[in-house]
Amino acid sequence: MPEDSRLSASKAARLVGNTGPQPLRRPVETPEQHEQPERRSGPGADGVWSDIELAELTTTDPETWAEFIRRRMSGDYQVDDFGFDPELTDRVLLGLVRPLYRSWFRVEVTGLENVPDDSGALIVANHSGVIAWDSLMTQVALHDEHPAHRHLRMLGANLVFSTPFLGELARKAGHTLACHPDAERLLTAGELVGVWPEGFKGIGKPFAQRYKLQRFGRGGFVTAALRTGAPIIPTAIVGAEETYPMIANSALLARVIGLPYFPITPTFPWLGPLGMVPLPSKWHIHFGEPIATDGYPEASADDPMVVFNLTDEVREQIQQTLYRLLVARPSAFG
Repeated sequence: MPEDSRLSASKAARLVGNTGPQPLRRPVETPEQHEQPERRSGPGADGVWSDIELAELTTTDPETWAEFIRRRMSGDYQVDDFGFDPELTDRVLLGLVRPLYRSWFRVEVTGLENVPDDSGALIVANHSGVIAWDSLMTQVALHDEHPAHRHLRMLGANLVFSTPFLGELARKAGHTLACHPDAERLLTAGELVGVWPEGFKGIGKPFAQRYKLQRFGRGGFVTAALRTGAPIIPTAIVGAEETYPMIANSALLARVIGLPYFPITPTFPWLGPLGMVPLPSKWHIHFGEPIATDGYPEASADDPMVVFNLTDEVREQIQQTLYRLLVARPSAFG
């Protein structure tokens, strides 16, 4: 999600329920610093990061990383009420998956003008690919490509947060359990909230059903949007289906291991750990036109028919966008 264009001034992640000072950052020295007043580390009073501060996130300068490690060891950093650690996310966690985004999947992003700069919105996307790389690539796309460099706060399944180490990383990256109170609180605070309503049915479906949306559950995400008046942004992701073509599912092994499915692909488990390397498919993420929810009556969130109809509208818009993107792409691997 060229690199210099990503280093424009941007909005820092707002800390939910935390208005204290941001962690100090060590600025990267440039010749221009000798010709203008010293910049204050961290975001300015308007919450905007300077180009120098953004460039620091990807620097390999040993002194900068030494200062970062010192702050981590001393506890001189902040998290919000959900455990979100924006500095760790920007500097480390997103950096781990960014090479996949840029060089392996070569993600193309369109429709970013439909994502607000500084207000809450619900990103609703199709889910696929056996391993949920699609959610991580969407997170990188919004952080790196959007003019405001926004963080995506994703709603995850119980399995994510009950898994040792993975659950802690998810909390650090700003994500939380898929439940109404957390979703509504984040949206009210002006955050971008991401949801993949197909859940395990989406990422665990066979390759023969690729790009055919599964059921969207009971529409809980629509209820959260209606209660907060946040717009819903239907998002279509093409390319994830080809990363691990799932030709079979071993239900017995899945039950033994305690997973919702156990994928059999052309490379896994036959090649062992190498079989877990995703195929380098070419990706396209499109953020569609927002569906407004602030015009509905106050009691709409409790009306099953309103929730069902709006859920169906979001699902249909994503499905039709997937068809258009599939027709337009020259090949799955670009």
